[in-house]
Amino acid sequence: MNGRERLRNLLSVHQPLVMGGVYDGISTRLAHAAGFEALFIGGFSVAASLLGEPDLGYLTQTEMADTARRLCRLTDRPVLVDADTGYGGLVNVQRTVELYQQAGAAGLFLEDQVWPKRCGHMRGKQVVECDEWLAKLRAVRTHPLGDELFLVARTDALAVLGIEEALRRGNAAYEAGADAIFVEAPESKEQLQRIGREVPGVKVANMVEFGRTPLLDPTELFELGFQIVVTPLAPMLSAARALEETYRILRSKGTLRNHLNHLLPLSRWYELVGYTEP
Repeated sequence: MNGRERLRNLLSVHQPLVMGGVYDGISTRLAHAAGFEALFIGGFSVAASLLGEPDLGYLTQTEMADTARRLCRLTDRPVLVDADTGYGGLVNVQRTVELYQQAGAAGLFLEDQVWPKRCGHMRGKQVVECDEWLAKLRAVRTHPLGDELFLVARTDALAVLGIEEALRRGNAAYEAGADAIFVEAPESKEQLQRIGREVPGVKVANMVEFGRTPLLDPTELFELGFQIVVTPLAPMLSAARALEETYRILRSKGTLRNHLNHLLPLSRWYELVGYTEP
């Protein structure tokens, strides 16, 4: 059973599919251990953890594919991978399909922003003409390997052109063969309601802490019509907060002797990475 079929099976159960956001080896192992049924590798977190840069198009196609290859091997759960805009024209989208499938990805997110793109919750986004985006979605679906990948069509049109155009693009993406539709950064519960009601098929809700979209729990989102819930930034933001505090203590005290409760025990670390004492 390929990744697309596995995700469709997970979605056949009448409950929301909550994906754990991952970005490196340890986060992947921890999300797996927590019991998430599916995982998501987002460009925002990979750009920050791999390059120390914001989500402004710094990441390349091969860097994301290499990240997917490293992380997918650490779990038997289906992993969806951010593909940004496909990293170029139609031939680049086709190459992305090949690289991601070879890396072990179960599917990909493909968006309609102008390259270089921006994080969906940043200002200053631009989107391409709808037909250009739809052509990329069809390029995934018509590729010989495309049937093996779960295709999430992401549109950022809401912030740029308004809710009506975002809804129109969501419907067009569904007709183009996308497995799920992701209208990025709705700014109210009313907009979420319209998306859930007026866009057909499976819908994705992106819960970004401190972002533009109201933070609702999975049950609330499911009732509004969203079957997939992604929370991509919380793991990285929480890790960064912990690191910031650890470095502060080390710089001021020189030791964490009196703050060991801040740390994961070394025995648990060994367990996570699969190390057994000889």
